[in-house]
Order: sequence, then structure tokens, then C-alpha cells
Amino acid sequence: MNAIMKFMKRNYKILILVVALAAALWSFVPREVKNDPEKDRLLLELLTFVIEKGHYDPAKIDDAFSKGVYKSYIEALDPSKRFFVQADIDEFSKYETLIDDQILSRDLSFFDLTYSRLEKRIEESKKYYKDILSKPFDYKKDEVTNTDYEKLPFAKNDSELRDRWYKQIKLSTLASLTNKLEIQEGKDVVDDEFSPESSESAEAKAEKKAKEKKAIEKKPFDVLEKETRESQLKSLDEYFGFIKDLDRDDWFSVYINSIATRFDPHTSYFAPDDKERFDVSISGKLEGIGARLQKKNDFTEITELISGGPAWRGKELEPGDVVLKVAQGDKEAVDVVGMRLDDVVKKIKGPKGTEVRLTVKRNDGTIKIISIIRDEVEIEETYAKSSVVEKNGQKYGIIYLPKFYIDFEDRNSRDAAKDVAKEVERLKEAGVQGIVMDVRDNGGGSLKTVVDIAGLFIDKGPIVQIKSAGKNKEVLSDTDPKIQWDGPLVVMINGFSASASEILAAAIQDYKRGIIIGSTQSYGKGTVQNVIDLNQFVRGNSMGDLGALKTTTQKFYRINGGSTQLNGVSSDVALPDRYSYLKMGERDIDNAMKWDKIDPADYKVWTKQGNFDLAIEKSKKRMEQNPQFQLIEENAKWIKQRQDENDFHLNIDKFKQEQTALELKAKKYKAISSYINNLKFTSLPYEDEMVKKDETLKEKRDRWHESLSKDVYVEEALNVLDDLQPDSQKGTVNLKNKKEKLVRS
Repeated sequence: MNAIMKFMKRNYKILILVVALAAALWSFVPREVKNDPEKDRLLLELLTFVIEKGHYDPAKIDDAFSKGVYKSYIEALDPSKRFFVQADIDEFSKYETLIDDQILSRDLSFFDLTYSRLEKRIEESKKYYKDILSKPFDYKKDEVTNTDYEKLPFAKNDSELRDRWYKQIKLSTLASLTNKLEIQEGKDVVDDEFSPESSESAEAKAEKKAKEKKAIEKKPFDVLEKETRESQLKSLDEYFGFIKDLDRDDWFSVYINSIATRFDPHTSYFAPDDKERFDVSISGKLEGIGARLQKKNDFTEITELISGGPAWRGKELEPGDVVLKVAQGDKEAVDVVGMRLDDVVKKIKGPKGTEVRLTVKRNDGTIKIISIIRDEVEIEETYAKSSVVEKNGQKYGIIYLPKFYIDFEDRNSRDAAKDVAKEVERLKEAGVQGIVMDVRDNGGGSLKTVVDIAGLFIDKGPIVQIKSAGKNKEVLSDTDPKIQWDGPLVVMINGFSASASEILAAAIQDYKRGIIIGSTQSYGKGTVQNVIDLNQFVRGNSMGDLGALKTTTQKFYRINGGSTQLNGVSSDVALPDRYSYLKMGERDIDNAMKWDKIDPADYKVWTKQGNFDLAIEKSKKRMEQNPQFQLIEENAKWIKQRQDENDFHLNIDKFKQEQTALELKAKKYKAISSYINNLKFTSLPYEDEMVKKDETLKEKRDRWHESLSKDVYVEEALNVLDDLQPDSQKGTVNLKNKKEKLVRS
């Protein structure tokens, strides 16, 4: 979940004190060595020092804390319990109440024990799966496996562990084999009910299915059985290839994060590469060539070119190209075959204006050297975008905001508030009479941008209250009296809307400025994190980059005084979703911070919107009578029931019977994904010009518009906008404040 962030520049005295104290504690560290235990000890000391001095409410490092770290760490190392045996756990458990002492004394013996044992077990597991997949499975044998790994005990011995591998692999190959057999028999295979919605068009799915069917047509059972084993072997080889790339530093990051997250779920350690990825995520841009890469065995493959990036503009590099060598400018090329993906990425990325030369192997087998001048690359999917739709003679706009992005280092760069303001203005120029702000699945981001965005829809006034440990509250307000949009407004949320999304929804709800529609409640993250560079604490550091610590320093509160922590924001109109009954919110995390309340801020409820309560009432009635929502609610209950059913037969006939029963049930819910709302969504004129020159952008927008046309939640949001329209103004265009200044700082 993206953290709500206010970086060190916010002048928090307690964090300045941390820096000042630390300068005296770690004045000099000698050498730079990778996988250095001394560096690990230093990280432990920095972690506990910074958290205890800067955390909003630091947990006491005692035996109870130790038990929590132990549980989290073992689960992180072996989540499906297919590496360690009970004897390992018995040995590890001796440290269950000693980790707190080891943290404080910088003792690495528990980590060293688990790390060396894990490496040993991983090597042994390679032999298991290779041996298991070397011969055909007996699918007529009556066997059952359980996939509830959380409740499953560790294997008693090596023999039982091998049997666990055998059953897990057999289940995976059986599912694949059954799927192939059904396609060969001409049956439609129902997508698993837990898989994410596919972004493929119906035509693409049909073409894919036709190819699959043709590929396995008329093949005998033993051939299909062998193919599934070969496919599974390839997948496991790739998985273990990824594990092989992990070194001691990577596994120590797992350990140190198990410690950090016990203070609260959003306190965590960023290894240097993770910190860089976080910065890219929050800013929405990077400097490089603009290509996505993935590891395939020992090779690094180009999977996508980012629209507008230097690789895309150069038109030489292509998806599917395999990178063999990387050279910096006119320097000698370095062979990257077999190199870790992160290390390949580091060599390809670089400062704007510099040259990188890639030696690539094409799909046709030809080798080519491609020169690319690095540039700033904007990750387009990160940014706000808008669409226009007509309904019942009214024109409405929808703005999708995937995160509250900003680049704190570059004031001239894009940020969410500026972009949303531009989209609002463009929608006004298009003549819309209502706006939907869609922050579903938005995990948060910059605190500054959410204050500015909320301010686009009100006069001026408080947006959020913040409290630091032992200090008076601080009220962050919109101070600009100008209103970017004063017309009907709906904010869409779901159970994955968190942090900054919840601040926006809460402020709009408290002001009664718009109607909140979506899941029963949002995620429930009501804390503020600072990202603290650990390198600043060590003078003369030659150990290399120490990374950063994201720690919870504050809690935020609604302007009505209530926290969003745990409780989230309750929708004015709660719509069922497929995950309604699953445990996925902050309230389901064992060490989450508690809900509380402070005094409300001084604010005035918005009075310019008529039909507010009536629109909510009408929406609730529509929802209760809507067969699509009724089906979604029924599906949500079924998903919950299915989550609790973890036994699977490994006999092919019994497995088929189980799957047939599931498919019959699942067919009932196919209407959810095949729903069409009969609304046509289009881009704004400025973007129409862009897509004419950019096929990739056109494809992305077409996919988005297609998904909107299948979205019953968006349809209901537009119904609410309809209900918010004053009868006297229906059919008119809201152009008030059209010439107001867009960018507010």
C-alpha cells in the first residue's frame, strides 16, 4: 500500500533530533563490502534507533514483540511450508523470545541460522521437483491435498516434505491437464473465480482460445500429460532461478522488514533498490530508456516499451528482444546473460542525456546493437486521466486517479493536483454537468496533493487534521477561495482505496460536497509515514547505500474528528463487491494501530448542492432492485465459502467432478464480467490528437473505455449525478469559474 508521505523537509522537530543524535553515534564506518555482517548489524542499530525516536507510538521491544517478529519472519521465508521441516522449526523456536535481545545486542545468530538452513533446503527442493516431474503421474490414484498452508503443520521429516512437493506439483499439473482436455473436447473453460479480471477483449480471448484448442487438438492423453509436466518443470526452473538471484542482503532485508513491520504494518525498511522503485512509484517518472524487462531463465527480455519514452521513439528496440550485452556510451559492452534482473536494470538505466548501447537478439535470431539516448520517462499509467460520457441527454466526466503522485525534488514536474485541475478544466470546456472522481484501488501517495485536490471542489477550509505523538493537532487547509468545480460530484471508492484516497473521500463526505459510492468501507489506513534516508546518519560511510526507513510518525483525522484508521470511510451508498466478505483491510491486520477520535475542525457544510439526501435514497433503492448487484452480492458470499474449501482430489475423475460442479456454479456469475452498461465513453479533444500519433496510447485508452462500458459501479455513479441535477438546470452547461486559475500551490 502506498504510504501517505511528508518527507523530512516538513521540519518535524523529532526527526531533526534523530539526525542530530545520530551524528554523534555513527561517525565513521570503514569499508564497502557486499553481504557484510557488520553492515547488517549497523542496519539493526539504525532501525531501532530511528523507530524508537521517530515513531508515533513505538512498540516495546520485548518477548511479545519477539514472538511477533518470529512468526512474521518464518511465514515470509516459507509461506507454503515446502522448505523447512519440523526439526528446523524446533531449532528455530528456541529463539522465539530471544529475538528482542538479539536486536538490541546486534546479534545475527538467529538470522544466520535461518539463512544457511534455507539455502540448504532450497537446494534439496530442486532435487524433489526435478525427480517428481521426471516421470508420469498416476492420476487414477486416490489422493487428496490441502492448500490451506497457514493452518497446515510443517512436514515432520524429509519424506513427508517430498510428499508435500509431490502433491502440490500434481495438483498444478492436474489442473493444467484437465484444462487442456476440456479444450480438446470442445468445452468452454470457465476462468477461476479468484483470478483478476482480464483486460483482453472478447475477440482476443476467442483468438487465444482457438489457438490453444488447435495446439492440443487430437493429442493422446500421455502426450498432454507429458506436456503439462514439461511446462511445470519450466515454471519451477524459472522460480528457482529467481531465488538463485537473491543474495544474503536480500534475505536480510526480509528479516529486518519482519522487525520493522511489527511496530505497525506501514513501517518498513527499503533496501536501496526498493527505495528507488518507491521514488519512481510516487513521482511517476524515471530516467532511462522507457522499457519494461523480465527475467526468463538466464536471459533478460524486453516485454513492453513505455509510450513516449526514448526506446519507443527510436523505433529500433522491440518487445521480445533479448538483451545480451549492455555498454555505457563508447565503453566496452558487458555480458548480462545470467545476471540478476535488478543488476541488468541498473546498467540500462542512467542519467538523462547519456548513451546506452544494447546488444539484443531478435525473435528471428539476428543480433543487433541499438544505441539509445536516455531521457526522462513518464509512467503514463500512474497519471490522472479523464473521459466523457453522455447519459439521458446529459454530458458527464469521469476522472480516474490511480495514485496521489508528486516529485518532491522537481517542482516543475507533474503532480496529481495539477493534473486533476487540468482535467477538471478540460471537462468544463467539454460542457459536462457532473464529475465522477474514481479513486478505486488508489493506495495513496502525497499528502500535499490530496489537500490541493480536495480544495478544487470547495471554497476554502480544513481538509485533514494531523497529530504527532505528544503534540497538538495540526490542521491542513485549502486556503484558496476559488472553486475549480462547483457542480454535482461523486467520489468512487472500494476496499483498496487507502490513505490519501480516504482523506479525499472523508473531506468530501464531511463537507457534504459530494456523494461517496462504492464498497461498504475503504481500506482503513489513517497513518502518516516519513521516508528517512539512513545514509545521513553515517559519516564517512564506505559500506555502500544503506537504504531508507519508512516509519509511521503521525495519525491523520477527518475534519469531523474521527480517524479513518481501521474504520476507513463508509460509503453513502454501499454497493456489494466480490471481495466484501474477505479479510483484506487494515482492520484485519493483527498489529494495526487503533481507531480514536479528536476534536473536530471548524468547517461549514456545503449548501449549494440540492437533492443530496434524495439522490442517496434513490441510489440505495436502485441498488436493492438491481439484479446485477444482487448477483455480485451472491457471488461475494460464494467466494467467501470457496475460500474456506481447501481440500482437492488428485484423482482425475474426482477432480473433474469437482471442477464440473464449480463450473456450473461459476457460469451463473459470468454475467458479472459480461455486463454491458450501454454507455459510450470517449476521450477529450486534446487526447484525441495524441492517440492519432500514438498507437500504444490509443490501445490503452480503448481498453479503459471498454472496461468503463462494462462497469456497473460507474453506471450507478452516473445515475447519482443524474439525480443530483437540479430540474431547472438539466440540459445546461456549468461554465462557472471557467477562467479560474488552475494550478494552486
